[in-house]
Amino acid sequence: MAHLFESFTLKSVTLRNRIGVSPMCMYSSDDGVANDWHLVHLGARAAGGAGLVIAEATAVSPEGRITLGDAGIWADKHVEPLVRINRFVKQHGAVPGIQLAHAGRKAGAARPWEGGAHLADDAGGWAVIAPSAVAFGAPLDKVPHAMTEGDIARVQGDFVAAARRSLAAGYEWVELHAAHGYLAHSFLSPTSNRRTDRYGGSFENRIRFLIETTRGVRAVWPEPLPFTVRLSCTDWTEDGWTIDESVGLARRLKAEGVDLIDCSSGGGVATAKVPVGPGYQVPFAERIRRDAGIATAAVGLITDAAQADAIVREGRADLVLLARAFLRDPQWPLHAANTLGQSGAVVPPVQYARAF
Repeated sequence: MAHLFESFTLKSVTLRNRIGVSPMCMYSSDDGVANDWHLVHLGARAAGGAGLVIAEATAVSPEGRITLGDAGIWADKHVEPLVRINRFVKQHGAVPGIQLAHAGRKAGAARPWEGGAHLADDAGGWAVIAPSAVAFGAPLDKVPHAMTEGDIARVQGDFVAAARRSLAAGYEWVELHAAHGYLAHSFLSPTSNRRTDRYGGSFENRIRFLIETTRGVRAVWPEPLPFTVRLSCTDWTEDGWTIDESVGLARRLKAEGVDLIDCSSGGGVATAKVPVGPGYQVPFAERIRRDAGIATAAVGLITDAAQADAIVREGRADLVLLARAFLRDPQWPLHAANTLGQSGAVVPPVQYARAF
């Protein structure tokens, strides 16, 4: 029986435990370039014992940024600062991962601590794109430009180029962001995709953008390295994207060479009522793991060591990815190991050993 501190091997990569740092936007880059904040933020979690450290949603193009402060990987200048960070993460025993993203109709917003609304074009904002000319809703109320097939091909090419740069930067794990109302998710959901061409309407048509993007990235991402996708497994609203569709999509993604589904939810409908509570998204990871036959990561208010361990022991997911818990405690794995009576499972850096 697997447990939280058992290693996990996916393709040629082995994580020292089943604990990962979920991608968390820091909104602290300058023109997409990572800096010392990112080194300290990600490096501290690696030193704290995480098995996997996934960098924040990283924009594949300038127009794909959520805010002007978003991380980017659309230009060669972004690579070298990431090499430095990934070298440190690996030196401290964690596997470095990256989440490749395009924000779609949620792009061009102010940072959360500045209100989070769409910026006016004359105040640093820009025109946004989406499958259809349907606004997300206040405060992200810009009506997006409905993408042409030429726009679709261009963005897919941006994802492929970003995957190549990710490899050059030293990442060993890549995740495509197809959740939370961003571009790929907005193609999946009928609430945001009103197209009548081959990218809209039926399930097969709505998943086409993501399937094609997956094929493009799969062609350049080395087969031995893990390739994953984050899904919003439900929109939490009637007539939206569903868990049944997520299972069907996960099966298709597995056939396209995807190795793991990172199971989140929501973010596509401004008025959705989400029943937030401890581990509220874990059932999605359990269902997809069982019914699609693919490895999964569980996310969503996983904060307690025993809770995280039970998710793995009960076969509900292969990994747990933590976000806020890691912000509060960069050494969460070390403390969890002590709580679970496995103090030797995580070895602190020699500089910190006397504290543990």
